[in-house]
Amino acid sequence: MITCFIRYEIDPFKREEFATYARNWGQAIPRNGADLIGYFAPYEGSATTAYAAYHIDSLAAYEAYRARLAADPLGIENYEFARKERFILKEDRIFLKNVSGPHAKGVQF
Repeated sequence: MITCFIRYEIDPFKREEFATYARNWGQAIPRNGADLIGYFAPYEGSATTAYAAYHIDSLAAYEAYRARLAADPLGIENYEFARKERFILKEDRIFLKNVSGPHAKGVQF
C-alpha cells in the first residue's frame, strides 16, 4: 500500500471553487479505486496551500486508477472545471509508504 500526497498552491480568492473541486473528487476517487483520506483546504496560516491524500495498492494500480478517473464523467467534468476556473496554480504529487507500522490506539497512562 502506498499513499499519494498532493500539495496544491491555490488562488486564495477561489477557495470555494477548490472546495467544490474537492467534494467532486470525494465522490469520483473512491468509485474509481483509491481510498481517499481527504482534501484539506486552508484554514489558518497560509491562504494558498491545500492538500489531498489517498491510499492505493501500488504504482501499477495507480496507473489503472488514473485511466478510470480520466474516463469517469464526474472526473472529466472536474478536470474541465479546474482548467476553466484556474484556481489551482501549482500541483505537486508524491508517493510515500508507511514505514512506522501499526500505531497504538487508546493507550492509557
